[in-house]
Amino acid sequence: MKTGRRCFLKTLGAGITIAARPIASSTAASNNPGRPKPNIVLCMADDQGWGDMAYNGHPVLKTPHFDAFASSTLRFDRFYAAAPVCSPTRGSVMTGRHPNRFGCFKWGHTLRPQEITLAEALKTAGYITGHFGKWHLGSVESGSPVNPGASGFDEWLSAPNFFDNDPILSREGNAVSLQGESSMLTVDAAIDFIRRRAESPRPFLAVVWFGSPHNPHIALDDDRRLYSHEKENVQHFYGEITAMDRAFGKLRRELRDLGIHENTILWYCSDNGGLPNLGATGGRGYKGQIYEGGLRVPAMLEWPARLPDPVCSAVPCCTSDIYPTLLDVAGVSLENQPPLDGVSLLPLLEGNMSERPAPIGFWDHPTRGISTPSKTWMADLLQAQQSGRQYSQLSRLRLESAVISQQYPEDSFPGHAAWLDWPWKLHRIQSNDGAVQMELYNLADDPDESNDLLESRPQKVQTMKTQLENWLASVARSLNGKDYQD
Repeated sequence: MKTGRRCFLKTLGAGITIAARPIASSTAASNNPGRPKPNIVLCMADDQGWGDMAYNGHPVLKTPHFDAFASSTLRFDRFYAAAPVCSPTRGSVMTGRHPNRFGCFKWGHTLRPQEITLAEALKTAGYITGHFGKWHLGSVESGSPVNPGASGFDEWLSAPNFFDNDPILSREGNAVSLQGESSMLTVDAAIDFIRRRAESPRPFLAVVWFGSPHNPHIALDDDRRLYSHEKENVQHFYGEITAMDRAFGKLRRELRDLGIHENTILWYCSDNGGLPNLGATGGRGYKGQIYEGGLRVPAMLEWPARLPDPVCSAVPCCTSDIYPTLLDVAGVSLENQPPLDGVSLLPLLEGNMSERPAPIGFWDHPTRGISTPSKTWMADLLQAQQSGRQYSQLSRLRLESAVISQQYPEDSFPGHAAWLDWPWKLHRIQSNDGAVQMELYNLADDPDESNDLLESRPQKVQTMKTQLENWLASVARSLNGKDYQD
């Protein structure tokens, strides 16, 4: 927790060092004082596209547990990752903010210690918190200012990136070698946490982030055999999704066996769109792109106490909405909350939201990703700790995440951005030389983004362009650290 630390600014050459942002006292009263706060379980796949589900029409994949979940819960049919790759989207879940606001541009970039995370916010309302599986928002070594423990999690068994079967993971900074299929190991760790908390008067938050179906795709033989008519690489890809489906089914069943499912929010989504030449996307493009195929992901939410009947929603929603929704559910209001990009979906859960109250902004900044070889790093850490050393390489702690070392222009926005104001989606693509290209699509009529209406809708383009660029300027100001200077 960052509680009790005094915020300060100090210029160091070209950089600004800012202390971890303190969490001011919060109002944490339930929306209904007579109703206990719900437990929360957040699950996320790694590289599962919108179409990589049998319930979304995939002709080959077998996902019986996801299918059953989708048929009996709130199914989001237009749910978006905040970014087209992994680390940024995970950062959006943790903060409710677009990841560019805190410099998490691509894979391997981290949280900033100054950010207030979902785990930290919910702890002010009495939640016990745990993280299990892929982290990819900083080092998982002890001492890192952005490991899960430093980001508000009481317990954690985590990897710095995707991981496969028989992984080495970090249990609160200590490397442990495990045996088993990766998705089931992740769920079993979460179940152990949940069982120990099920009888507690305090609610819990369990974040369960799978390492599948990210490459290199190594499925169990039994799961591969289900797809024996496919090419070998496809067998492994589909097999990993089926294994993840089985693990998710075990997790959902455990909540029922423990008798706590009625007042537990179980929320599932993926971190980005489908893989090129392998996955099935929800539109044009694929992972890494701001077009629909790179952003639209499967998502479902179960909360029997408040959502007793199955519902299908076409309201556009986003991973940045998870944070404000859960704070709203828990009755948490933070006095020093920096600007949010997500909106609370509690009205949607209550049946009172037929359209999104605010547009969704996307921005794929051209900054490159940072390699995070989890398997190598964790093996090094295990060897170091077996030799009596706590760390493998101190540089991997990414201590520089506490320093805002670069200032970005607030009137120029390189890369590919988009503004989704349903049904309209405006693309803004700025090349390295500063030239800007715009594209406009009506997603209701043209879900494949193939019919550019830029020339025929000049007034709509101008309105949305102004809104988008105002939002981009706000994101750039946050990126430069101005949210932390109050």
